[in-house]
Amino acid sequence: MASGKSSIGKKLAKVLNVPFVDLDDLISENEKLSIQDIFKIKGEIYFRKKEIEYLKDILLQKDNFILAVGGGTPCYGSNMSVINNNSRSYYLKSSLESIYTKLSDKKNKHKRPLISEINDQDLKEFIAKHLFERSPFYEQAQYTVETDNKSKKEIAQEISSGMQ
Repeated sequence: MASGKSSIGKKLAKVLNVPFVDLDDLISENEKLSIQDIFKIKGEIYFRKKEIEYLKDILLQKDNFILAVGGGTPCYGSNMSVINNNSRSYYLKSSLESIYTKLSDKKNKHKRPLISEINDQDLKEFIAKHLFERSPFYEQAQYTVETDNKSKKEIAQEISSGMQ
């Protein structure tokens, strides 16, 4: 969450001249509800089932593209295996402080269903807990890219130069 997956993915797609797909946007478009509304109306279990369905569908396409998945995607079911078996995977690793700074911004926080109701005092602890729980899944990615103190453009260039 807030590591820059979507914004860096868009820049990387431009550099590589391939389409960009955001899994959350794809789900939202197909379900005709925002991610926040899917969580609110249908619940997280419904969302996670749809997430794996759309993930598999998109990864079975033969075309090259850049896919940004949600922060929770790698942590459910066999998603990380599905990702690694059908694509090149990258973990955009950000520090707790970097993530907290981005997520404590009110306009950013409002768009994220898992943290929208958490007060600022509890937010850092929530992020730390999620990083601790999710790191074993994230670390299964084939490549890790440290994002702190780098621009989105620098990160995109680092990834693209490693792909050649």
